Amino acid sequence: MKRRIAVVTTSRADYSHLYWPLRLLREHPDVELKLIVMASHLSPEFGATVSEIERDGFEIAARIECLLSSDSDVGMAKSIGVAVLSLADALGAMRPDLLLLIADRYEMLAPAAVALSLRIPIAHIEGGEVSEGAIDDAVRNALTKMAHIHFTSTEAARERVIAMGEEAWRVHRAGAPSLDHLRRSTLLTREEVEARCGIDLRTNRAWAALLVAYHPVTLEQDTTVEASALFAALEQIAAQGDAQILFCYPNADAGSRRLIERTRACQEEHPRGKMFVNLDAVTYWSLLRQVEAMVGNSSSGIMETASFAVPTVNVGLRQKGRERARNVLDAEPDPGAIVTRIVQARSVAFRASLEGMTNPYGDGRAAERIVEVLTTAPLGQQLLMKRAVPLS
Repeated sequence: MKRRIAVVTTSRADYSHLYWPLRLLREHPDVELKLIVMASHLSPEFGATVSEIERDGFEIAARIECLLSSDSDVGMAKSIGVAVLSLADALGAMRPDLLLLIADRYEMLAPAAVALSLRIPIAHIEGGEVSEGAIDDAVRNALTKMAHIHFTSTEAARERVIAMGEEAWRVHRAGAPSLDHLRRSTLLTREEVEARCGIDLRTNRAWAALLVAYHPVTLEQDTTVEASALFAALEQIAAQGDAQILFCYPNADAGSRRLIERTRACQEEHPRGKMFVNLDAVTYWSLLRQVEAMVGNSSSGIMETASFAVPTVNVGLRQKGRERARNVLDAEPDPGAIVTRIVQARSVAFRASLEGMTNPYGDGRAAERIVEVLTTAPLGQQLLMKRAVPLS
């Protein structure tokens, strides 16, 4: 019989990471793939990215409407509850042999809790990482302890998961599956990126592009408290007139609407920039390859820019503690500190210093490693019963 594997995707970000594992699972002769789409994928406000999944030819087994139209932490908490109610019915009827979850978004707590109640084994991607400035860190660790199979991006992350008491045979270093796009996908040329994104990336330095991806800092009481420093720094850079600033939409977290409003105001003042609500994975990677530097607090700036040796200015608290390559420059949430780091990132000397660097998050073969384990791991009680590691 085919092994029924359910996969949950909640946002544009995790779908780009899951794309190649999903492709390989769909093509595997011994797998019945059940794709569950929920949260911001179904929200018009965040681009209704379920349409991208449909264009890619994936059959959707369940659509879970759960994202409240809210900009508060209470809205986030209620979204988890709404998701639990709907997922209980969906997973109760589906009864997969395995449930695959990824990363650290707060809404991932819902499928994990339901699966635990229904005795459905959980496989989790990207555990063992650290991002001390966001609730993502606690969510990631909770998912790790609820999961039965683990796929980590780095060796240090694997060791951290084992240190949490997980049996070593359950923990596999696969690499970050987002990097599989570099090996398996055909990226766009500069001219194709310009045409698709409606921008000008001419090699003249006067049109150099900075890509900004900045999200609410969910561990702060005011999740946008660091944003004023970032936008003040960007105002200074934009006023110099030698860079265009491109923005990615923030995550659907408390404070995202305020960030969107600040971004639009910045664009009105400096119209050479642009904001992208959603970019498919290939377009995003292709754009990332062309920009002069990345600025913000997104995990993409840590995990993905290293593959192109793109300088990254990582602002503030959100990614504190995460492993990073030498292309990442950390900046306190202070306008002067951020501008200084952006100037350093754009310098010829710093870019030259990155020549020959490698990405610690993997080699672009994560999907095949993940699928190999998912299709061969023991099922039933042998997988569900996690044994405590003896105290040393």
